Amino acid sequence: MSISRRHFIGASTSLFLMGSPVKNLNAQIKSKKNLVIISLRGGMDGLTAVPFVGDTSLAKVRPEINVDSKLKLNSDFRLHPKLKYFYKLWKKKKAAIIHATSIPYTGRSHFEGQDLMETGGELPYQYGTGWLGRGIDVAGLEGLAVSLPMPLLIRSNSNHDNFFPSRIQLPSDKRLKKIAASYSKGTDLDKTMQRILHRPISMLETSYSDEALDLARTASLELAKLDGPRIAVFDLGGFDTHAAQGGENGTHGDKLEILDELIEELKNGMGEVFDNTLVLTLTEFGRKLEQNGGYGTEHGYGSAIIAAGGLLKKAQVYTDWPGLKKKDLFEGRDLNVTLDARSVYCAAMAACFDTDFEKLRREAFFGADLKDVTTDLFDV
Repeated sequence: MSISRRHFIGASTSLFLMGSPVKNLNAQIKSKKNLVIISLRGGMDGLTAVPFVGDTSLAKVRPEINVDSKLKLNSDFRLHPKLKYFYKLWKKKKAAIIHATSIPYTGRSHFEGQDLMETGGELPYQYGTGWLGRGIDVAGLEGLAVSLPMPLLIRSNSNHDNFFPSRIQLPSDKRLKKIAASYSKGTDLDKTMQRILHRPISMLETSYSDEALDLARTASLELAKLDGPRIAVFDLGGFDTHAAQGGENGTHGDKLEILDELIEELKNGMGEVFDNTLVLTLTEFGRKLEQNGGYGTEHGYGSAIIAAGGLLKKAQVYTDWPGLKKKDLFEGRDLNVTLDARSVYCAAMAACFDTDFEKLRREAFFGADLKDVTTDLFDV
């Protein structure tokens, strides 16, 4: 399959490249674990992506936008029909849902919510670094971000490098080496040139295009390499569906279809390496249970995490379901949260970076009270 350019307008891609010497090829193949984070900006509606059918509460308050899907996950949950490739992965036990989850933020502001989903903090604008960047530091990894500017999610206190494709053709390798030789060893300019010279050829070859599709294809192919990156971060916007949200069809479904195609592109590009990969979505909040007058939904609280990859323990809807009756809702209007989403992201880093959950909880999430769900969710 292919992803149309129209689908990727407004999307951006960041890649973190982390090299490690290959001492034992077979051992390295087994130990290299990839982590892909897809930020769904705007507030992804977990009840549209993964509707609850255990009772009639949702259908009653969403008469025009309720999702009637035949993609059955279990007796209580269905999957949006636009997530059809994800459903194929589900059948192969390489997909899962974490439901009734969110970051600990109830203010319903995009600006504050997106800051917190990236920093992993509890107060907006409290930190200038991201939970993934800090986790990379805890694991002792280094990286190069393909982004301008450096995404907050992967900023850290370490001096990570970043790079963004340019339409201007780079000088030849020979000329770059001549330029590098003109700088005194150990100076900042010398260090910068050395980083440029040691970037993967495949990244330099894609530097003539800033199309997100080209970057996405590069991401999947680079992640598949033994000495390639271990982390990719994608942004997909457009989930703020105050109007024309739709059920099976509509704006939200269209965005979920893009997500589905992105996951398929990653799987196809990575091949067997997908079995040693974990893909997780990230969003700032969910959406209000009841539809509004514009056939959309307002900002809410609880949502869902969509997960894929061979590092998942099994196909499951992992949730302590709070219920959708009026008395069960947050402030009488939103899906409640029974699991801090940061617990999932902390566990994901523990699984992919082979790093202790408690150490990550203390240092990447500043000692937040998080549940260790590593063995519940991931194959470790």
